Amino acid sequence: MKRFLSRPAVVVAAVAALSGGTAFAIQNKDTVAVPNGGMALSEFKGYEQWEVVSVSQSGPLIEVILGDPAMIAAFKTGLPAEGKQFPDGVRMVKIHWNAKKSEEAPSHALVPDTLHDIDTMMRDSKRFAATGNWGYSQFNYDAASDSFTPLGSGSACGYACHNIVKAKDYVFTNYPKR
Repeated sequence: MKRFLSRPAVVVAAVAALSGGTAFAIQNKDTVAVPNGGMALSEFKGYEQWEVVSVSQSGPLIEVILGDPAMIAAFKTGLPAEGKQFPDGVRMVKIHWNAKKSEEAPSHALVPDTLHDIDTMMRDSKRFAATGNWGYSQFNYDAASDSFTPLGSGSACGYACHNIVKAKDYVFTNYPKR
């Protein structure tokens, strides 16, 4: 009895043969990590449901900054305040989208279009003592492969920029009145 491969199996076999038989290692939210001691995006699992801290626009990008529940609680106590620090373990995520003009809104408001990248921050005074007690990472998004790629290596990629707000525990973002 002869066996015939289904069309999907043939496609998978052809792709594997063309790639030299190597397995595909698509980096995604669960597996992508910054090399050399950097953070993994999986350390921020569930960020999509976190509360909005603030929004901003940087050139052609629209940004939303999200905080985990501990970060939101810290913001609600008045942090970042001069000389006061956030507690260890708090995390923030900044999502960048390319902006476009809304096709539907009468004022042609700018709205998010394609995902650009995701930046992360985590406070851990032991793990990130050399960078003001914060770890930083950036994960660039590639729409063609629907995957993320880490920018740089290590956990210090944002430290130089954030150093200018050292007096606010290295956090630019304020929690605006609601």
